[in-house]
Amino acid sequence: MTVPVPAPISDGDRERVAELLQRACGDGRLTLEEFSVRVGTVWAAEDPAELAKAYEGVAPTPVVGSSRTVEKVITVFSQTSRRGRWRLRDSRLGTYTVFGQAELDLRHLATGEDVVEITGSVVFGQLKVIVPEGVEVDLTGPNVFSQRDMRLAAKPRLPGTPEIRVHVTSWFANVEVVSSPPELPGR
Repeated sequence: MTVPVPAPISDGDRERVAELLQRACGDGRLTLEEFSVRVGTVWAAEDPAELAKAYEGVAPTPVVGSSRTVEKVITVFSQTSRRGRWRLRDSRLGTYTVFGQAELDLRHLATGEDVVEITGSVVFGQLKVIVPEGVEVDLTGPNVFSQRDMRLAAKPRLPGTPEIRVHVTSWFANVEVVSSPPELPGR
């Protein structure tokens, strides 16, 4: 008696599941971090069961409270932190910091966009952007008497993840982009 061998999965099958995951992320049913992990599983899957497991447990409807949108983060003589589940109004986010400190944690950002653009300026302040591992980031902009630092994990870009473009003008400032592994539950 022979044991049935599961049929191999095609790139088309993988692309369909990755598209479903991207739609779920855009609807707010997955965070950017959850999407990154699941889409990595899709492209590593070797049989239909592994492929199905990547989509398993995705909420059937958008999560309540995830429709809150943000288009600007303005910090003057203060400190701002954007963390947790949040959504951009569109693919662009403006950030303006003067004598302050702003932190943008994109690991739980709900977006279906292919490109997310962060633009703005930092004057006598600090901007820190945290992204999930496996996301491509481009950091540009004029830098005058400032420090600019990008530290990303040595991991390839996961198919289907958005490109993050950070274009910030900095004067006497510190601009930092770092990747961080998924948060452990309960921490």
